[in-house]
Amino acid sequence: MSCLLQIDQLVTELGEGDSWMRAVDGISLTVEAGQTCCLVGESGSGKSVTALSVMGLLPYGRYRHPEGRIRLFDQQGGSEELLLAEESLLRKVRGGRIGMIFQEPMTSLNPVLTIGEQLEEVLQLHQPELDVTERKQRVINALKEVRIPQAESRVNEYPHRLSGGQRQRVMIAMALICEPDLLIADEPTTALDVTVQAEILKLMRELQQKHGMGMLFITHDFGVVAQIADTVGVMRKGKLVESGPAAEVLTQPKHEYTQSLIAALPERLPKPSRPSVQHDTLLEVRDLSVYFPVRRGLMRRVVDNFKAVDQVSLKVNSGEVVALVGESGCGKTTLGRALLRLQDVTAGSIFLQGQDITHLAAKSLRSLRRQMQVVFQDPGSSLNPRLPIFTTLVEPMRVHGVGRDDEERTQRAAALLDRVEMPTDSLWRYPHEFSGGQRQRLAIARALVLEPKFILCDEITSALDVSVQAGILRLLRRLVDEEGLGMLFITHNMGVVEYLADRMAVMHSGKLVETGVTESVLKSPENDYTRDLLAAVPRLDDSLQLRWGSTAV
Repeated sequence: MSCLLQIDQLVTELGEGDSWMRAVDGISLTVEAGQTCCLVGESGSGKSVTALSVMGLLPYGRYRHPEGRIRLFDQQGGSEELLLAEESLLRKVRGGRIGMIFQEPMTSLNPVLTIGEQLEEVLQLHQPELDVTERKQRVINALKEVRIPQAESRVNEYPHRLSGGQRQRVMIAMALICEPDLLIADEPTTALDVTVQAEILKLMRELQQKHGMGMLFITHDFGVVAQIADTVGVMRKGKLVESGPAAEVLTQPKHEYTQSLIAALPERLPKPSRPSVQHDTLLEVRDLSVYFPVRRGLMRRVVDNFKAVDQVSLKVNSGEVVALVGESGCGKTTLGRALLRLQDVTAGSIFLQGQDITHLAAKSLRSLRRQMQVVFQDPGSSLNPRLPIFTTLVEPMRVHGVGRDDEERTQRAAALLDRVEMPTDSLWRYPHEFSGGQRQRLAIARALVLEPKFILCDEITSALDVSVQAGILRLLRRLVDEEGLGMLFITHNMGVVEYLADRMAVMHSGKLVETGVTESVLKSPENDYTRDLLAAVPRLDDSLQLRWGSTAV
């Protein structure tokens, strides 16, 4: 293998005037042709800034490189210096010799241009010698290569008409259409379902082998790392704290930070002992259906129904966590909204502690709201940015008559912050002053402030780093065990399910295809879809066993 990309003692500082922050602090790494180097670490560690430094895509006038070199080598052994290179050189390199796939394709693709036009634009810039016919054929071939169905007709589609997985395939096609030597992929599978993620990773490996390109792959998912990495670099606070062959770093990590990251994976967390107590049924759903009308024609007549939830029956007991898993669009969130009576139901019944709440009027339902609470995926958008945490916690108590006066309510709010392991002075601060993990703890506190019996958690750990996620999972499990709460936890992370859930339910196309005790379903799934879903999950131990025959860390 020959060296393709060499980064030597790179320093990247961000800021302006007299205020500068060192985002990347003297890192060195190499990417070989035909090999994959994975860069891992928590949010803010400098992974993406490193990639953007290579591409010269940092914000104009807001960065500087006091030290370092970035060299891109060709097959003849020649090299080009990319750090602080002329814009003309960088324009030639970007898309031509280096392709990049960003995390969110909808923010990278132009919504007013067809995918064919966007792919063709890359060829016009980097291979102007091609005529119109050749460009169009190259675009169709590129879409076929990434397995977009009906590529000839899909070239005329706009991005919003494609699924998330298809949009990511288009981004890969755009990055590879000029056959670059190096591909930089920044969290390209984070927002995808596990089955789609497995397909994308398989596709990227095949294309890498076909074209012999090197790949710098940024991720925080160690299961993905174990599947695709040849070498691994672990970043923390801008520094490269550990690097080496993937088998060595993953099975015998030397740095304590790497060890802590691997130990924080949900499937690695020590499971708390749970008393075998028979709990009462808290929430029950019987044959629940939620249909949405499909309208067509000039008069917008209803011609069919989209069955988002189709005859689902489910129970959640007090003192237990039931995990609801499945791919995007399977109906998980719609079912959750229906349980909370935030979505009208088409058929079926919902019982809360034996009371039928399916068709309760808003006035009657208001008194029951304090018993059913929800924690959303993004606390940044669910916490009011204009209100201090004090108001966020105390106002619901005022509305529902909890506490004699504001003094008692303040005491209850302070005690609740301590319960979710947040300092008392958080009461007087605003949401933007907290990290993502802290905001999620505050969102949990808000859900608990009315002392509910049932809590719905919708993908609340999906955007968190593994160490922060571990703390949230321990907190949730402790609250369920000590408070006797019933919890429905919507997720696609099987490691989270394994650690947190007592029982699990699998949804597919609006139906519940399998339910059971978590350990039994994970070890011996009965439904074909469940087996396919579990087989697609990138797990560290399984991938290590498959690639290197080692499972011990």
